[in-house]
Amino acid sequence: MESQSRISPPEIPKRSPFTGIFHKLKTNLVFRSKLAEINGAMGDLGTYIPIVLALTLAKDLDLGTTLIFTGIYNFITGTVYGVPMPVQPMKSIAAVAISSTAAEFGIPEIMAAGICTGGILFVLGVSGLMQFVFNIIPLSVVRGIQLSQGLAFAMSAVKYIRKEQNFSKSKSVGDRPWLGLDGLVLALVCVLFIVLVNGDGEQEEEEEEERDGSRRRRVSIRKVISNVPSALLIFLLGVVLAFIRKPSIVHGIKFGPSKIKLVRMNKEAWKNGFLKGTVPQLPLSVLNSVVAVCKLSYDLFPEKKFSATSVSMTVGLMNMVGCWFGAMPTCHGAGGLAGQYKFGGRSGGCVALLGVAKLVLGLVLGSSLVGIMDKFPVGVLGALLLFAGIELAMAARDMNTKGDAFVMLVCTAVSLGSNAAIGFAAGIVLYVVLWMRNYGRVRTTTNLPVQVDQHP
Repeated sequence: MESQSRISPPEIPKRSPFTGIFHKLKTNLVFRSKLAEINGAMGDLGTYIPIVLALTLAKDLDLGTTLIFTGIYNFITGTVYGVPMPVQPMKSIAAVAISSTAAEFGIPEIMAAGICTGGILFVLGVSGLMQFVFNIIPLSVVRGIQLSQGLAFAMSAVKYIRKEQNFSKSKSVGDRPWLGLDGLVLALVCVLFIVLVNGDGEQEEEEEEERDGSRRRRVSIRKVISNVPSALLIFLLGVVLAFIRKPSIVHGIKFGPSKIKLVRMNKEAWKNGFLKGTVPQLPLSVLNSVVAVCKLSYDLFPEKKFSATSVSMTVGLMNMVGCWFGAMPTCHGAGGLAGQYKFGGRSGGCVALLGVAKLVLGLVLGSSLVGIMDKFPVGVLGALLLFAGIELAMAARDMNTKGDAFVMLVCTAVSLGSNAAIGFAAGIVLYVVLWMRNYGRVRTTTNLPVQVDQHP
């Protein structure tokens, strides 16, 4: 009787295995602030547009196909990581392509370089070697790479603002005029507008209410100004000015996607692609696309946990799929993450929205967008790129000891004077030498007896 009177515990409903997945997707794609996330999506365009435009004009890159695939990449990475993880062109491969003739390094070589780079990164991720590398690299060396990359972006931005550019030849062609629809005054106004709206990028804490009514009004006005989507407005301004500069580009717009076709790569293309493209790109991808991205993401979003293994694998998969169809070789980048964060990106919804926009543009307008991009004011792009570079360089401000700052600055100087791979090697060697030099001193200091002052 006693056992029969016991109340059985309520049955716990079984959760579907998909419930957790859907919850994670919803969390990763939620907009923290609609206008801020849309604005943040524009923060990476200062890097994306110039390189894509240069490859399209110089090497006949299929812009429509690139937009479709990079749009898919953006949406997937935003969904998986839940942070504004960027999708950027592989810069070393792009630099080699732009500086070479089509016969030496054309579309087949570009795609072969992307596939080889992606394959190696995928293997490094699957094997766990990338996580091992991430764990052992000193933070001061990573900060040196980030500082050099940020300063390189900022210097390129200043060049875009001051000089007229020929992206198809990757060079400046003269001083930018002060006035005009792509003049120096316009670029400087855009820079000042971003500073006015975004300030130094530091999130302002909520201030206590004061009795003074005028003080409260000033705080309210400043809050309204800080919510203005500066990057979005500047980008839309650039699009409008592109049509004003050349109204006839309307007639060149054709609706419908580009015809996606398989790129044929012969033995010579694979050889040149690997030697001329993959070899210089691989160190930059490991350092800036994986290691620096993960370090910066941990700094900006400590609540988001993902490994260097997964980041390396997603970069690998993107290129092992898209490059076969002529999509530009891509990677993640610390500069793009910093730029999107600077302008308000705080979730995966930021880049997912950008991905949808790219996908729609690629499907609806295809390669006819080249005419619009060609007339987009370069000085305006420079304004966006400037703040993306500064935001990335600001990550180095946590090097508080003289030793860490010394390693970081040497790594930065060598990287700017040569390349990221040599700068990284110099930073590692310097870090090890300093560690060996200080090792004996630390041991001697710890073994000294403690002197106690007996006097009052």
